[in-house]
Amino acid sequence: MTQNFLSVLSSYLGLRSTLSNNVIQALEDCQNLCNLNIDFLLETLQAISSTDTIEKLKGEDSLTFLSAIITDIQTCLGGLEAVTLPSSLESALVPPLSNGSMMYSVALAIFKNGWVENKTEGRLLAEKKPPPSSGGLKLYPGGNSVKVNQTVFVNPNGTGVYEEYINITKTKRYLMMIGDGINQTVVTGNRSVADGWSTFNTGTMIVVGQGFVVGQGFVAVNMTFRNTAGAVNHQAVAVQSGADLSTFYRCSFEAYQDTLYTHSLRQFYRECDIYGTVDFIFGNAAVVLQKCNIYPRLPMSAQFNAITAQGRTNINQNTGTSIQNCIITEAENLGSTKTYLGQPWKQYSRAVYMQSYMDSLIEPAGWSIWSEISR
Repeated sequence: MTQNFLSVLSSYLGLRSTLSNNVIQALEDCQNLCNLNIDFLLETLQAISSTDTIEKLKGEDSLTFLSAIITDIQTCLGGLEAVTLPSSLESALVPPLSNGSMMYSVALAIFKNGWVENKTEGRLLAEKKPPPSSGGLKLYPGGNSVKVNQTVFVNPNGTGVYEEYINITKTKRYLMMIGDGINQTVVTGNRSVADGWSTFNTGTMIVVGQGFVVGQGFVAVNMTFRNTAGAVNHQAVAVQSGADLSTFYRCSFEAYQDTLYTHSLRQFYRECDIYGTVDFIFGNAAVVLQKCNIYPRLPMSAQFNAITAQGRTNINQNTGTSIQNCIITEAENLGSTKTYLGQPWKQYSRAVYMQSYMDSLIEPAGWSIWSEISR
């Protein structure tokens, strides 16, 4: 089914001269997501073929991939709904996507209830995996320096501001990006929805290396990722990550609306700074943020702040946002802006705060209902 849909997408992309730029962008997003889903399906089929039992960790991997498939389909659908499609294209693409989402939802339910051991006792955040062979990223500041996108080496010298857009593709496994510290090694951009980009593509850094055998294990240390589009330009992502088993340590994410897009799969953030306004930690990953500083900042006048917007669409997805041992306090000039812990983006959204310090800026109600006005 996914292969057939990919063929239909490719045929329409062959007619790009007749399509608007934003439609082409939405189709290309769907194409990339479909290719990732094929990887997930192949890995899941390999894990369960010719066996009636499955190892615990492989079961968790497959549950993660099936959850991500549904997230990718919903992301594709959302991108198509956000643009004006020709009627022929809409009828060719939207029904298969909706049917596919339902089919994979059934597959996820069957797998979760029939294959995955329902025990969580004794699980560790970091469980044993075979040691990977890693690559590093060497950063050179200033002038005629080598671009971040051009380097895959060890990093002894990373201070500087890099005005570029980084794409970590799925073929880059266990890539480690090391800077010299927050505000010392800075990657910056200014793409936004207001300028014609899809939210999925506004990120200053986009880690699209999703999957178990392709792109897992991305690590960033001592980096700042910044989107300078500003509040008036609405959705403008600093980092969009869909890299499985990815880690960001002592990094800063600076933007306004939709700062940190934790799109899918399994992610971990430790001792990071996150600045934003509306839904500035959002997506449908299984994500843990530990010992992070979360800084709501001043939005546009008609907006309120919501820290999280979790995107779980299916009750069987193993996704959610966990915020532990974090500090939530205002950035500069927040004033009397209403600030909430989050709002439910999708039907089965789930986010939890635990053992965290919350300044008095948080509204007593805690959570907001979903509001398009805030966006």
